[in-house]
Amino acid sequence: MTPLDVLKHYWGYEEFRELQADIIDSVLRGNDTLGLLPTGGGKSITFQVPAMLLPGITLVVTPLISLMKDQVDNLADRGIRAVYFHSGLSRRERELGLTRCRLGKAKLAYISPERLQNENFLAELKAIDVSLLVVDEAHCISQWGYDFRPSYLKIATLREIIGSDIPVLALTASATPEVTADIMERLHFRAPNIFSKSFSRQNLSYVVRYGDFKDAMLLKILRATAGCAIVYVRSRKRTRDIATYLCNEGISAAYYHAGLDPEEKDERQNRWKNDEVRVMVATNAFGMGIDKPDVRLVVHYDLPSSLEEYYQEAGRAGRDGREAYAVVLAAPHDKATLTRRISESFPEKDFIRHVYELAGNFLNVAVGEGYSHVYEFNFTLFCSTYKLPPVPTQSALTLLTRAGYIEYVEETTTRSRLMVIMRKDELYNLSLDPVTEEVFQHILRSYTGLFADYVYINEVSIARTLTLSSEAVYQSLLYLMRLHAIHYVPRRTTPYIIFTTSRELPKHLIFPLEVYERQLERLKNRIEAMKNFVFATDTCRVATMLRYFGESTVDDCGKCDICRSHRVKSRPHTTSLSESILYIASQPGGHEADYITRQLSSFQREDVIDEIRRLASAGRLAINGTHISTAAD
Repeated sequence: MTPLDVLKHYWGYEEFRELQADIIDSVLRGNDTLGLLPTGGGKSITFQVPAMLLPGITLVVTPLISLMKDQVDNLADRGIRAVYFHSGLSRRERELGLTRCRLGKAKLAYISPERLQNENFLAELKAIDVSLLVVDEAHCISQWGYDFRPSYLKIATLREIIGSDIPVLALTASATPEVTADIMERLHFRAPNIFSKSFSRQNLSYVVRYGDFKDAMLLKILRATAGCAIVYVRSRKRTRDIATYLCNEGISAAYYHAGLDPEEKDERQNRWKNDEVRVMVATNAFGMGIDKPDVRLVVHYDLPSSLEEYYQEAGRAGRDGREAYAVVLAAPHDKATLTRRISESFPEKDFIRHVYELAGNFLNVAVGEGYSHVYEFNFTLFCSTYKLPPVPTQSALTLLTRAGYIEYVEETTTRSRLMVIMRKDELYNLSLDPVTEEVFQHILRSYTGLFADYVYINEVSIARTLTLSSEAVYQSLLYLMRLHAIHYVPRRTTPYIIFTTSRELPKHLIFPLEVYERQLERLKNRIEAMKNFVFATDTCRVATMLRYFGESTVDDCGKCDICRSHRVKSRPHTTSLSESILYIASQPGGHEADYITRQLSSFQREDVIDEIRRLASAGRLAINGTHISTAAD
């Protein structure tokens, strides 16, 4: 079979997207390959198709633990066998997955980076026939990347274990030139080999709206545009508050953040995907791996800390190639907010040492102990116990991870799952009480594949169907496990910490220049680049972004709000003032009067204000508070 045959057979597509075929051909020739594909560019196809053509297994290192199960399920729906490994699995689940890999019963294995810290797991990989190593979100391996993860550095060791002749495919959606060079160096590329698609998105219009009243601006924009939308914020509480506000204003909305139960996440995500909800108000936990092509609008209510983050999130709009908008809502205080993130992300070193000491005490790990152990870590309880400020404490744990003392894995919710481990003929001899019998029979009728693999279950749904309490279902499952009829892994939601070295005394902690001072400087540069993108009003926004990502030949996009305002300014004076005002006000969400007068600086301010009033009186403009839009909007 050819790659195109595989694509048609398993995915039903008639052709590859731009660069996909080139990357696949490079991989199949055995070359180390770096693919820079923008969000929505179809990264997964570039390793899933080769996986079906290569004789052994394809290892995929990815930090997106929450998406592993979804990826494996999606592949199973296409008739492709895959497994996954992360620290949240039980020993039985890990052993089952490894057995399948050894016996050639799987074509892909997804691995979380922290599993590479486990020497026993690495030893197990030696017995597996590996044909391709894939590094997803490859910017995480670069000290210059915005999301550096020390556990990724073990991938170089992994190459030695599986064989240095096995090709590696590194993939990322956004990376500067220095990051791409660092990725290839750290992954020991045998030769530089980059396939890069332009970061330009021709169908996407980037727009910034300025004002103090973001709720009103958001409402105006949503009413002026059609189609489904994502609104990104940086606070879990704000997701709920804004979704409630929009619903009260008659706009269908839901909220999403990492703290929701898996069932709630699935339910809300599915309602949005099925267009039962128009707007999803979310933290950056929403979007990774979501392939909804018809998103018409992405709004950033709060500003991200870097253009890399912004580009990935904004890029979730318009994946179907049709016209879409990426809108930033910017208030004057946002500059100070961005600047404050620098000190929050890099607290004083003594504070970091203090957090390390308290974490060891909290987990009851003695000095000199803890190496390679995994500890559940209730972050909220930790902060409240020691009266620590949450944001800098989170940053301290991240910096301790980067320095190599711990591996802090933020909140991960694992769904309940079970597998029937008793033989079918033995099940007939079980003597169960009526409630347990009812629960077990319902599970056997409702879920498939229970005898071959772990299957996700929903205790709340089971309880509702059987008119039992969730506690009764839970106790029945525990009883079945004690009888060795099933192996049951209850749901849990908690971050965890792996001590990658034995616990040290705080005074012995060292933070290398690369981990603290240089990363601090890079964050400052990213913050300044973000400020420049949002608050500069003299350069095309797309050109600003593309230059940041290292594209040398850049033309103005002609579609962002700055390019459009330049077209208005460049019009000859024969263009009437009223036409110019109406043109600016017709853009999504309208504008404040101050913005319109600044864009029409060739006219007298008083004349612009008088004309706005006249057009409003004539019913051609609508004024809502401080916002002005065309009456048609």
